[in-house]
Amino acid sequence: MPELLAGVDEAGRGCLAGAVIAAAVILDPSRPIRRLADSKQLSSSVRARLEREIKSKSLAFALGRAEPSEIDRHNILNASLLAMQRAVAGLRIRPDLVQVDGAIAPILPYPVRAVVGGDEVCPEISAASILAKVARDREMAILDAFAPGYGIARHKGYPTCEHLKALKHLKASSWHRTSFRPVQEVGCL
Repeated sequence: MPELLAGVDEAGRGCLAGAVIAAAVILDPSRPIRRLADSKQLSSSVRARLEREIKSKSLAFALGRAEPSEIDRHNILNASLLAMQRAVAGLRIRPDLVQVDGAIAPILPYPVRAVVGGDEVCPEISAASILAKVARDREMAILDAFAPGYGIARHKGYPTCEHLKALKHLKASSWHRTSFRPVQEVGCL
């Protein structure tokens, strides 16, 4: 039987607002998915189509998250690793090997390998990248209704000029990461 590989990646690490969301995916080798790539290189419509295909064809997938309060408490790197651990823990199938995008991998109860640029070279990590990005973008569009005026649906919480101007005018919401310097500089509501 072939080795069961899980790919893991996260989305939202560089944002000023919202959770960091990770995904873990075990692809089915008998049901290949074409056009898998780093989620940042794909349009939102292609990501949405691939999300549906990944969910329907993969052997297993799961999401994990770390909230802004956890990011502030543990720092973004450790919170990202925590979200990854939660994603892997949510898999309904035990992987033989977990491949994680980046230079640092979380501590897991399985063999794990960090792969720098993994979302460009490992299909499992590419699939995880897509699921994490689509889930986070969808969540940020919903958050926009709860935190009006910041433009979160457009910039997804990243530190764009629009977001920084809104922060200066509105101050930080409860969804913002208060340990991040641009948020600290404007204060909270």
